[in-house]
Amino acid sequence: MHDIRLIRENPAAFDAGLDKRNGGFSGLADELVKLDETRRSLIAAAQEMQERRNAASKEIGQAKAQKDEARAQALMTEVAALKEKMPAVEADLKAAEAALQDKLAGIPNIPAEDVPVGADEHDNVERHRHGAPRSYAFTPKQHFEIGEDLGQMDFETAAKLSGSRFVVTKGPLARLERAIGQFMLDIHVDEHGYTEVNPPVLVRDDAMFGTAQLPKFRDDQFRAGDDYWLIPTAEVPLTNLVREMILDERELPLRFTALTPCFRAEAGAAGRDTRGMIRQHQFAKVEMVSITTPGTSADEHERMLSCAEAVLKRLDLAYRVVTLCTGDMGFSSRKTYDIEVWLPGQNAYREISSCSVCGDFQARRMDARYRPAEGKGTAFVHTLNGSGVAVGRALVAVLETYQNEDGSVTVPEALAPYMGGITRIERAS
Repeated sequence: MHDIRLIRENPAAFDAGLDKRNGGFSGLADELVKLDETRRSLIAAAQEMQERRNAASKEIGQAKAQKDEARAQALMTEVAALKEKMPAVEADLKAAEAALQDKLAGIPNIPAEDVPVGADEHDNVERHRHGAPRSYAFTPKQHFEIGEDLGQMDFETAAKLSGSRFVVTKGPLARLERAIGQFMLDIHVDEHGYTEVNPPVLVRDDAMFGTAQLPKFRDDQFRAGDDYWLIPTAEVPLTNLVREMILDERELPLRFTALTPCFRAEAGAAGRDTRGMIRQHQFAKVEMVSITTPGTSADEHERMLSCAEAVLKRLDLAYRVVTLCTGDMGFSSRKTYDIEVWLPGQNAYREISSCSVCGDFQARRMDARYRPAEGKGTAFVHTLNGSGVAVGRALVAVLETYQNEDGSVTVPEALAPYMGGITRIERAS
């Protein structure tokens, strides 16, 4: 959410910042300022009417004390007229405030100055690579071929249960998936200092609004009855842990992590990744969220990226990091790094983690503040979120990277402590 006061003070900078997101925002500041002028004029009118009503009420008493019945009667008529008009003005004010807030709620965050300007994913800028793709003496298979050949990945049964974009994993493969999630969570808690949280996966409208899934991305979410939504990511409950709070600066940064199921309708992904586990309606993910001061959020962003990278390094997976351009970054983000893991079966890098700094954009929507150690008043916190990482996509990467010519899959060394002695996943005889 943007601050209308800042937009009023520098409308040209606001429009210029938003125009980096593929344009379409020309003149938006003027529109917002006009909505705000209407709101402010109605506030002034309502205050003036209330002040006049209060003053006239006092004058009635004075007129009666002076036995000036004519004046008292005139004043009572004026008060009655004001009382009759005020509800309409208050209703207009409420509508004007709603119109402004609705407009502001649908506007994305302004990219940071160092974000590359571009139209789509083709304009993202590679930051660095880690590891080299492995060579194989055979043609690598894709993960769904490996899983189905093992008899431990079942899309057909999942479709009978729930429809497309679901999967059933079984036996050692299901254990491997669980092991990956636990491994990630342990790293972030034990080594990176995040506080583990087990949050609800059902949240209310206010929580979804706070992290900006609502209202713009309503069609991408799964609604659960009239009052709840299934979370698309643990970013929603973790970030909202500080909603409507005033924190002490000494408490910051706060760092939370969670392993949860996530649910996405994938309304905008028709025809994309229809086979396999890359794009599912339900998937597990380890999420990282940080709450910081404005002065430390940029450094925290770099730290969060390194935490996500540590997972892939420990699993010995090749990957690259890209900085998303203005046309490809998320709605709430000021700057985003994507980690793309190498998938031998697809012969391509695919996203496995996204780490974003949002500035005070989400904090304004949640009214999350902190009290600086020096100075007076309060300020909005900065929020960050990142995948640490997507469990399903990590499973995909492990299967494709550690596949063997005979169809078996070697368990990565880092996951061995979680696998109960299983070192190789093979088809049950």
